[in-house]
Amino acid sequence: MELRARGWWLLCAAAALAACARGDPASKSRSCSEVRQIYGAKGFSLSDVPQAEISGEHLRVCPQGYTCCTSEMEEKLANRSRAELEAALLDSGRALQTTFATQLQSFDDHFQHLLNESERALQDAFPGTLGELYAQSSRAFRDLYAELRLYYRGANLHLEDTLAEFWARLLERLFRQLHPQLLLPDDYLDCLGKQADALRPFGEAPRELRLRATRAFVAARAFVQGLGVAGDVVRKVAQVPLGPECTRAVMKLAYCAPCLGVPGARPCPDYCRNVLKGCLANQADLDAEWRNLLDSMVLITDKFWGPSGAESVIGNVHLWLAEAINALQDNKDILTAKVIQGCGNPKVNPQGSGPEEKRHPGKLVLQEKPPTGALEKLVSEAKVQLRDAQDFWISLPGVLCSEKLAMSSASDDRCWNGMAKGRYLPEVMGDGLANQINNPEVEVDITKPDMTVRQQIMQLKVMTNRLRGAYSGNDVDFQDASDDSSGSGSGDSCPDDLCDRRVSKKSSNSRTTLTHALPGLSEREGQKTAAASCPQPCVSLLLLLLTLVLSAASPTWR
Repeated sequence: MELRARGWWLLCAAAALAACARGDPASKSRSCSEVRQIYGAKGFSLSDVPQAEISGEHLRVCPQGYTCCTSEMEEKLANRSRAELEAALLDSGRALQTTFATQLQSFDDHFQHLLNESERALQDAFPGTLGELYAQSSRAFRDLYAELRLYYRGANLHLEDTLAEFWARLLERLFRQLHPQLLLPDDYLDCLGKQADALRPFGEAPRELRLRATRAFVAARAFVQGLGVAGDVVRKVAQVPLGPECTRAVMKLAYCAPCLGVPGARPCPDYCRNVLKGCLANQADLDAEWRNLLDSMVLITDKFWGPSGAESVIGNVHLWLAEAINALQDNKDILTAKVIQGCGNPKVNPQGSGPEEKRHPGKLVLQEKPPTGALEKLVSEAKVQLRDAQDFWISLPGVLCSEKLAMSSASDDRCWNGMAKGRYLPEVMGDGLANQINNPEVEVDITKPDMTVRQQIMQLKVMTNRLRGAYSGNDVDFQDASDDSSGSGSGDSCPDDLCDRRVSKKSSNSRTTLTHALPGLSEREGQKTAAASCPQPCVSLLLLLLTLVLSAASPTWR
């Protein structure tokens, strides 16, 4: 194929040289009006353009026949052709970025709305029904919702630990409020916390919320993060500059025909595709991992439905909280007896009021709100757009040729083939860097891949791995983390002395590092700690290690 392509260009070159040697008078006298029109439209000075064709021995990109372009013109047009193609790439990427950004905003708004509505329902129902029992514990509920938002928006929280700490903190507060006549020092509450798993004071609600919330929040967070990563990849890759060989090839494609006095000749379709397949070879290598990411995102939306789906769980967290408090009230006497049996009789608080002096809190009766259908509509639209975007990288050459480079509608004797008007004979190259080894239009060094593109391929792999873990209900960021402190305490960020027993040994720093933050997560909520905990060299090393791990593992997933 390579020899055939070289033979084709030798024949074209020989024909052009023969025309020069003949010294065709008609050619010499042709006006340069078309070039003047094009050159002036680009904002260049018309004084650069000769009045008639001149000898073209000075040309470095276009074939060296009679020409209307000087060396200075050729250089300016080459730079302009590169800038125009880079602008076209940015425009194409910007359209897709807008699509992902719009989707991200819509899904983020919806999931945030579900969580806000749940907290609002809690604040509407709990104070009137529970009275002082809620008032003294309201901080714990607010902290829970705040941490759920942080987790959803990308903070490095272990969701199961967060829930376990909440239940431990809530048990300590409520037990103390239910027994104001007793002195309950920290060591007694520590004993209570150690027995919590066996006593199950809140019934099945903590377990149910843990199982369902983990799956729902992991799926929602991974999907929205995937939209963010996809948009970031498009933005960064669209900014990759074109190389000098590409610049020469695009100049030849776009402006050599008018320079050589070939009026109205538009690039042959296969010629244009070969030029852009060579120019965008690195970008096309994104295709496989790009498809994996978008396929994973389409599939994870299946986890938005059902009893453990985001629609049912995120908007109804308050229902499990109400169920838990009802269970605690129902089991109060049995729980107290078992705690006294295991931890001993606490001392009486001489300043405490008796239980009969407190208004007995009522039972919480809350109803689950039916889905509005908003999420179903969002998912339906997103699936269509994600599938439409799957061919983005490998379709770029054809799209740009059709929309930006005025490609001819047919490959015939009237299109520009890079040397003259005539049919373009070389075959079209495949997609990707490795397939450009014999590209007849662009000299591509297949041994030197673009590092920006390779880094973005790595980002796609990491995000796909996170989505695949989320599909199975696993948070990949924590799948290797130990659960030594699962559910027995309050953590270092405990707001007041009621829960300052250090039941969880995690440091506050480890809880706020970002994984892939969503827009709106402020520095106060974690970016500062993330920057301090892993500087840039650390991130690069982690990416390298992840590349090796993912390449070796390559898990099968359907």
